[in-house]
Amino acid sequence: MLDVITIGRSSVDLYGAQIGGRLEDMASFNKYIGGSPTNMAAGTARLGLKSAVITRVGDEHMGRFIREQLQAEGVDTRGVITDPERLTALVLLGIRDREQFPLIFYRENCADMALCEDDIDPAFIAESRCVTVTGTHLSHPNTEAAVLKALRLARENGARTALDIDFRPNLWGLSGHNDGENRFIASDKVTEKLQSTLHLFDLIVGTEEEFFIAGGSTDTVTALRAVRTKSNATLICKRGAKGASAFVGPIPDDLDEGLTGPGFPIEVFNVLGAGDGFMSGLLTGWMHDEDWPTTLKYANACGAFAVSRHGCTPAYPSWTELQYFLENGSPHKALRKDQKLEQIHWSTNRKGEWPDMHVLAFDHRMQIEEIADNAGVSRDRIGPFKQLCLRAAEKVAQGRPGYGLLCDGRLGQDALFEAAGKGLWIGRPVELPGSRPLELEIGPDLGTDLKEWPVDHVVKVLCFYHPDDDAATKADQEAMIIRLADAVRSNGLEFLLEIIPSKVAPINDDTAAMVMERFYDLGVYPDWWKLEPMKSDAAWAKASAVIEKHDPYCRGIVVLGLDAPKEALRDSFAVAARFERVKGFAVGRTIWAEVARQWFAGKLDDEQALAQMADNFSELCEIWDAVSKKG
Repeated sequence: MLDVITIGRSSVDLYGAQIGGRLEDMASFNKYIGGSPTNMAAGTARLGLKSAVITRVGDEHMGRFIREQLQAEGVDTRGVITDPERLTALVLLGIRDREQFPLIFYRENCADMALCEDDIDPAFIAESRCVTVTGTHLSHPNTEAAVLKALRLARENGARTALDIDFRPNLWGLSGHNDGENRFIASDKVTEKLQSTLHLFDLIVGTEEEFFIAGGSTDTVTALRAVRTKSNATLICKRGAKGASAFVGPIPDDLDEGLTGPGFPIEVFNVLGAGDGFMSGLLTGWMHDEDWPTTLKYANACGAFAVSRHGCTPAYPSWTELQYFLENGSPHKALRKDQKLEQIHWSTNRKGEWPDMHVLAFDHRMQIEEIADNAGVSRDRIGPFKQLCLRAAEKVAQGRPGYGLLCDGRLGQDALFEAAGKGLWIGRPVELPGSRPLELEIGPDLGTDLKEWPVDHVVKVLCFYHPDDDAATKADQEAMIIRLADAVRSNGLEFLLEIIPSKVAPINDDTAAMVMERFYDLGVYPDWWKLEPMKSDAAWAKASAVIEKHDPYCRGIVVLGLDAPKEALRDSFAVAARFERVKGFAVGRTIWAEVARQWFAGKLDDEQALAQMADNFSELCEIWDAVSKKG
C-alpha cells in the first residue's frame, strides 16, 4: 500500500551556484530534480512515507536523471511515463538576495504537460491512501482530465485527496517567460477553474496569495471564506514568517484563531521549494493522523530546512534529521551552518545502500609500475591491465549489488570511464603513493579538482598514521585530512579514510580505535573506513564502538588485504565479519599481483589473465560470504 501519490510537474532544476547576483551573471549551476509534485514525492519519502509520482519525462538524459534520482530517494516510479516525443521540462533558478529569486520555466510542450487520462491507471491509484495534486495541471484540458480522473478514482476508493494550489501566473498564460518569479496575478478565469474542483479535496494548501486566486479576493479572510463555500476541506494557509494556520470549519475573523504549530525563526536564504518542503512535512503528519498542531510543526520545520539551504529536494530533511531538530533545535539561524545537523542531513540522505561490499582494489600505482618495470615493458600497458581488472570484477559481480572497485585516475582512467553506469561501487585514491607525511596526487586546489569527479565516485585516501607519531607529523597529516574532508563534502562526494598504523610502529587492540577517535575529534566524519585485517575481537569491537559513539550513520568498514595470502585473509575475515559495522573487504594484490607479473611478462594473454583474476576475486567473495551473516 502506498501512502501518497503526487501528480503533475516534473523538471530538472538548474540552480545558480553563485549567491547574490543576477541570473544573467550566473557562471555555473547545480542540477537537482524539481517540480512541486516531484519534490513532494521525494520529500515525503525522506520522511518515511511510501510515495509515488505520476508524471511524464522525456526519453533523454534529463528524463533518466529524474527517474534515477526518484528511485534513489525511495520513490515508486511506476507512474513516471517516458514520453517519446517531448523533452523533460527545465527550470533555471537563482538566489538574488533575501527577497528576489529569479527563475525561468522551460516548459513549452514539455513532457509532463502531455499527461493524459490514459496515464492514470485505476489499479495504481487504488494502491494509495492519498492522491495529492497541484494547481498547474488544472491549467490545460488534457492534464486537467488526468487529474480529475485520478481524484475521482481516489474518492471512489475512499482515499484522501489534497490540493497544493501552487499558483504560477505565467504557467497559466497570464504573463510572459520573464515573469517566472511572480506569485500572483488576479484572474477570474483561473479562479473559476480552481473553484470548479475545490469540492474534490479533503485538504487544500496555499499561501495567502494562492488563496487570493482560489477565493477570488485579495483579502485573505474573504478569500478563505469563498473557498469554504466550495469545499469542506481542511484549509492550510501558509503565512510566511508567521507560520501557518489550519481551518477545519468556519473561517474566523482573525487568522490567528486558526490552529497553529510552533514556528522556527531562521535566516531566509532561499524560498524556492520551501512550500514543497512544507507540504512534505504536512502530508507526513496528516497521513500519520497526527493532530494539526503536530502536523504543522512538522511542516514548519521542513519548510525551515528548505529556506535555509540551496536547492529544493536536496534541502529536505530525513525523518531522523527532523526528529533531531525538533528535539534539540539549533544554535544557528542559518541551519546549513550547523555542522552537527548537516552531518545528520548528509549521512541520512546519501544515495544507495551498500550493506555488503566485495571490492576489487587495483588503485595501486607504485606496485604496478614496479611490476611493469621489472618485466621491461612500457608503463603504457598498465591502463589496459587495469581494464582487465575491471572486467574481472564485472564478471564476478554479474550485475548484482554489493560489488565494486578501487581504481586510480592517473593510470586507470580508461577503466574508470568503462565502469561508469554499471552499478558498481567506485572508489578513487588521492594520496601520493607512499607519502608520509601525507601528500596528495591532486591539488593544490582540491575543490576545483574534485569538482570534475563523477558524483558517484568515492574519494579514498590512505594515511600512514599512528598514535605515537611525533607532534609535527601528526599536525601535518591531520591538517591535510581536514582540508581534504572539507573539499570532499563541499563537492557532494563520499569519503573513505584508510589508515595503516602497522607500517609505522607496533600496534595493539587499541591502535585503530585511537586513530579513528582522533579524526572524529577533529571533525572528520568519513562515510567509510578502510582498516587493516585485525585478528582480535577486541580490536574490531573497539573500532566499532568508536563509530557507534560518533557517527552511527557511517556506512561502515571494509577490510584491506596488505597482500596477505588467502588463508590469512580467511582467518581475519572470520573475525571481522562478526561485527555489524564491517561490511566487506577491499583487497587487491592477493587477487591480481601474480597475474600481473605473468601478464606483463607475456606469459598470460588477456583472457587467461581475466579468468585467473576473476577466479581469485570470486574465491575471496565466497570466503567473505561464508563467514559473514550472508553465509
